Amino acid sequence: MRVLWTLDIGNQMSPFLTPRPKPASGNKNSNYYYAVSSLDMGISDEEWERLQKALDWPGPDKEINQLNLSTSPVHSTFSIVGLKNSYKVGDNISIIITARDHNNNMKRYGGDFFKAKLFHSNLKASVYGEVLDHCNGTYSVVLLMPWEGQAQVFVRLEHSSEVVQILKKYRESSFPRSHYNGHFEGPGPENTRISEVVECNLKWGGDGSWSKGNCCCEYEDIKMRTVWQCERPKKLSCDKLVHHSMGGFKSPLNAFENQLFTKELTNVAISGEKINLNVLSNTAGNGTMERCRSGLTTLVPAGFYLKDVWKSFICNTQQFNSTQMANCLKNKIIYLLGDSTTRQWFEYLERNVPGLTRMDLHTPRTGGPLMAVEMKNNIIVHWKPHGVPLRFYKMLITDLHHIANEIDEIAGDPHAVVVFTIFAHRVFHPITFYIHEVAKIRQSVVALLSRAPQTTVIIKSGNTAGRKNIFQSDWLTMQLNTVMREMFRDVHGIIYLDVWQMTSCHYLHENIHPGPVIVANEVNLFLSYVCPI
Repeated sequence: MRVLWTLDIGNQMSPFLTPRPKPASGNKNSNYYYAVSSLDMGISDEEWERLQKALDWPGPDKEINQLNLSTSPVHSTFSIVGLKNSYKVGDNISIIITARDHNNNMKRYGGDFFKAKLFHSNLKASVYGEVLDHCNGTYSVVLLMPWEGQAQVFVRLEHSSEVVQILKKYRESSFPRSHYNGHFEGPGPENTRISEVVECNLKWGGDGSWSKGNCCCEYEDIKMRTVWQCERPKKLSCDKLVHHSMGGFKSPLNAFENQLFTKELTNVAISGEKINLNVLSNTAGNGTMERCRSGLTTLVPAGFYLKDVWKSFICNTQQFNSTQMANCLKNKIIYLLGDSTTRQWFEYLERNVPGLTRMDLHTPRTGGPLMAVEMKNNIIVHWKPHGVPLRFYKMLITDLHHIANEIDEIAGDPHAVVVFTIFAHRVFHPITFYIHEVAKIRQSVVALLSRAPQTTVIIKSGNTAGRKNIFQSDWLTMQLNTVMREMFRDVHGIIYLDVWQMTSCHYLHENIHPGPVIVANEVNLFLSYVCPI
């Protein structure tokens, strides 16, 4: 959601600015103590300010402690400006959203997290709409009408501005919402093996961010300059850490904050003119799409679904059958790095590329690392999970490498295709840690493209998710998407795939792991860049 600042907006909260990370000589009792400064990250003052501006999100000018003063999905409404009997393909319609509280009073400040789309289930069609915040309780959306037939406007309140303030607060605090397990194994008495499981977490932020019990074993990544901490085992030494796995969640919310997150107030459709709009054909052509390549601007909307097929507005995409996939990937080495959403791409290719066979690497089937090969066309596909923090089932800690480190190990050439995503598992931790990690990945990508400029490098944005809570809100993911786009916007030779729009506007239920239809369209979009026409 973009923000439009106006002169007459009533009460408005001061812009939220994440403090710039300071070197380790800062106050260790502060919530904003960091072991790594922004200068160490390779981020200038100008870039830091640009990031803060991009991330800024308006909200209440004071703390709200009454539920009835928060935004109500029941009383908030949308209306279509200048509603007509019919439209033509290519027309735009304007939507005005009015936010009201539970007393039916209009809100006087912005910051609500609305989502909007145009869709029609029978046509299996949908298109994303960007919400513009006027910071005075009103919002506007311009929706493109890209298909012939009928269409409906759909608007939902995912989070009130009051909830967004809570998300901000706990994202930047040192309260660990997500915990992890470290599995230690080693020799015991009389030739036995003993094991211990302890809590682990990222060391970052205020007062070291996390400490527990007999603290701590510390594991520093030399390149990343980050530290992973584990509670010290009672019997085994720190060098006996063998496996990593997800732990539990811990909510920081108090009773009032929990009320604001209830399902009755979260991700709820708001009322408005939910009528079928008639869209007529348009003889005016759209022009010729250019071939898919790096350097193209991500548009809003970036494309639309029709009959469950994604049609890009950015470049000439295509639908690949199995034979075409094999021809496209011939003599290619594909490196899919990240989380389970890129693993879905691996599994899709495994199912659809003839002869592509998974090798037995004696690793967990869903945890990886995974590799598949096809000998006839010399195709190799790797999938590797990114480093900790990571909410996966039990797996070897030695198999978890930060993406920057993985990219450093890739020689690169015209046959190499690198795809990475790092969003879903980072929403539990301070955004400064994410900025630091992206800065390190950027350094590695720049180095890769310097030594092998013909390497294809693709960033897959984060997906929208099924969960809309303090742990995994789409607002948090959207902010990470903003960081990634901003930090790579001046890096030549990379391709940014905005699958956020593809997962946000689809008529099916949102899920962090999209259904087969969406995954198929994501992979076809990816292949359209690998083998442009």
